[in-house]
Amino acid sequence: MFHLGTCLLFMIGVTGLAQINDDAPSAVNNSDQSQNVPIVIGHRGACGYLPEHTTESAVLAHAMHADYIEQDVVLSKDGVPVVMHDLTLDDVTNVAAVFPDRKRADNHWYSFDFTLDELRTLRVTERRSPGRPWKDKGTRFPLESGYFRISTLAEHLQLIQGLNKSRGHEAGVYVEIKGAAEHRAEGLDLSQAILHVLTEYGYDSVEDRVYLQCFDPAEVRRLRNELKTPLMIIQLLIDPVDAAQLKSIAEVADGIGVPLHHVVSGKNDDGTPQLTDLVKNAHANGLQVHVWTFRTDALPAYVGTPAEYLEWLIVAAGVDGIFADQPDVVVQWRATRRQQVNGGNQFRLLNERGREESPTE
Repeated sequence: MFHLGTCLLFMIGVTGLAQINDDAPSAVNNSDQSQNVPIVIGHRGACGYLPEHTTESAVLAHAMHADYIEQDVVLSKDGVPVVMHDLTLDDVTNVAAVFPDRKRADNHWYSFDFTLDELRTLRVTERRSPGRPWKDKGTRFPLESGYFRISTLAEHLQLIQGLNKSRGHEAGVYVEIKGAAEHRAEGLDLSQAILHVLTEYGYDSVEDRVYLQCFDPAEVRRLRNELKTPLMIIQLLIDPVDAAQLKSIAEVADGIGVPLHHVVSGKNDDGTPQLTDLVKNAHANGLQVHVWTFRTDALPAYVGTPAEYLEWLIVAAGVDGIFADQPDVVVQWRATRRQQVNGGNQFRLLNERGREESPTE
């Protein structure tokens, strides 16, 4: 069985900041992890301020001291990993104007129908899709404005590594494998291509600052068992899961990525948050819990302020990572909270990975 490891389950040991998880396995060590509580993941860069997944958005997330910067990845027709959230191009580019005759029968334009050179000709814009809570608030980058381009995964890795050196802030990368099955239907192996690029840029061990994430449970198992990656893997989930499902996930993954409401589901009459058992159950199985997506301009109706929501998610619920459209807000909250407890706390480090073990043992 694969042994989970380096799961930084940041259960804070200072009174008033969080409750200790008494159900944690016995192999728990005390460790000061106060610089990473929780980890802050720049969602598609800093997409609350700039169009998602552009290099400009990644730079801003780095400048805001995000711990990790997310790259959703798809392939071009010629098999090059590019940073793009959707398999389709029409919601965030001008592909309809540049290639009007290249759409499929479903009226969408797909990334893997275009070579990298063709993708380079497109302009990227703020996402157009309607029905999003922040659309009418005037808080996002103007639609159809700016001069942004699609970039490759390799270019994002070069950029982040360069900024790590020039700015003295070590940001990791958080790569999502988007639509592995759909790529296979086109004769493309997305996971293999991503792992190849990551290895090329030195992301090839559990010690490296990199996460892989994927919604497809079969692809998660393939990553671990067939492709034998030692990298940290997050199983993304849409629907709630029970204890048995968490145990199964823990056989191959290091954590789960879930919507915010899977952790905080509402507010009680006395003003306290309604918490689910998900974090407790995940931690009992040695799984980190990363939640998505924190947006200051799209808070749930029952939440008063961004700070209140962060207090509920982090202190009350004990999540280990937060995807944020505005990563600076979470970073600033974390710094303020640390000052309130005199600059450091003892956190619990769960399930230290045996470095000598192979991923398939």
